[in-house]
Amino acid sequence: MDKRAFSIIGCQHEHIGIFIEEMLGLGYECVGIYEKENKALLASVANKYNLPIVEDKETLLDQRVAIVGSSAINNQKIDIIELCAERGKHIMVDKPAVTNRQDYKRLQAIINQTNIEVGMLLTERYQPALRTLKRYLENGELGQIVNIGIRKPHKLRPSTRPEWHFSKEQCGGLVIDLFVHDFDLLRWLTGVEVVDLDGIISKNILPEYPSFYDTASVQVLLKGNILAQLYADWHTPEASETYGDGRVFVVGTKGYAELRLSGDPLITNENLMFLVTHENQAKRVELDIVKEKITEDFLRRIKGEQIGITHQDILAATKATIEADERVKKYTAFEVPILEREL
Repeated sequence: MDKRAFSIIGCQHEHIGIFIEEMLGLGYECVGIYEKENKALLASVANKYNLPIVEDKETLLDQRVAIVGSSAINNQKIDIIELCAERGKHIMVDKPAVTNRQDYKRLQAIINQTNIEVGMLLTERYQPALRTLKRYLENGELGQIVNIGIRKPHKLRPSTRPEWHFSKEQCGGLVIDLFVHDFDLLRWLTGVEVVDLDGIISKNILPEYPSFYDTASVQVLLKGNILAQLYADWHTPEASETYGDGRVFVVGTKGYAELRLSGDPLITNENLMFLVTHENQAKRVELDIVKEKITEDFLRRIKGEQIGITHQDILAATKATIEADERVKKYTAFEVPILEREL
């Protein structure tokens, strides 16, 4: 087995480019990329990174390959993870790794019962503003954390999305697809676990896709009496310069911080962090330089070295997201069929 060879099985989202680019930059060789359905994205990614396209995924699981990457359809990733476990291949997947509780149990079994490492592209931890916020919180500069608010609006552009994106069964839905990042951030920033949660999702557009909901709000209680609000939608305007105006708000007993993850159109398109405390007026904070990459962290885990994102982090964030999805109340602006109302 060539420990510096990897492959890609499943290319349904361009996020896999993060993994490919970082692996190539670290000197690894991609022996091939396989995608059964989305041939346009397959060709685009293959051309961008000069990867060989293969028609048989079995060739990407042979003795040359040590690590597999995947951005397959969300509810199909667990099948690829299980396949890699059977073949002894480590795997990095785009988020989410699974879309429901049954498949979460399958993921949990793989992590607990096999020797492979499973990674997930929880890339938010590597943003300079969030890394800087983490340092400020650890130093106690905001005091005891009281509340965290995370806003995650996204640009939809329906005509550019594959059909599976609008299917609750295949995609997982708004909560599963987007909030897994936020539950990971809540645990990482606070160092404590989720205690309780509840929420609402609503449907305001695209009646032709009955299971597609476009707006979500979840209330969370973390250990230590920390409250959090998570919000996401698919309503970022088409003319927006970014995919969405992502923001993080943290209230502490000594101060308040605001992060603008997509910058500000009047200032910069880079991360921004603002801080005000009892002693100091509001200021823009100079951000830490983040040299570490999520793929480097994953490779260290494979080698048994000190790591950032653990299997426990992936399982905990995934479980919290699934519980949120199971608990949210659903509301729609469209008429619901009588049979569905009765159920």
